[in-house]
Amino acid sequence: MAARRNNLAIILGFLALGMLGLAFASVPLYRMFCQATGFGGTTKRAISPSAGIRDRIITVRFNANIDSKLSWQFRPKQTQIKVHVGENSMAFYEAYNYSPQPLTGIAIYNVTPDKAGKYFSKIACFCFDEQQLMPRQRVDMPVMFYIDPAFADDPFMDDVQTITLSYTFYKS
Repeated sequence: MAARRNNLAIILGFLALGMLGLAFASVPLYRMFCQATGFGGTTKRAISPSAGIRDRIITVRFNANIDSKLSWQFRPKQTQIKVHVGENSMAFYEAYNYSPQPLTGIAIYNVTPDKAGKYFSKIACFCFDEQQLMPRQRVDMPVMFYIDPAFADDPFMDDVQTITLSYTFYKS
């Protein structure tokens, strides 16, 4: 009887440790899944610039949000641009730390419509790393991107004329 209880306790202990490990691993695993598949509007991180430009033109809109716990102002420097599919493009966001102390933030990004996320590739982005701003510091933050040329060949993308790139900055 005592051996049975010990076995049950060991099994339950391993089960609890496994669940705890899975809880910690779920966020990075979900992020990797979304980046690989474009699920939920997650963009791809490009290793190199685009290989070809197509005739199709898409409007890319820019959106900025900020968590109330971060004493920054954050906005796109342009509300939208028109780009050819496959064209390497650059846009800028502006951040300003209006607090009297240095603050570090991290940007989370999303693309809408969600189905276009797998074709939106970023070459360089301020969102890849934490950003620290000194008191009263104002900075321009670039994002370099392209829409994968395969976008133009996908019949499910025929109704997409506008893609919105949205960022939310959170205190890190």
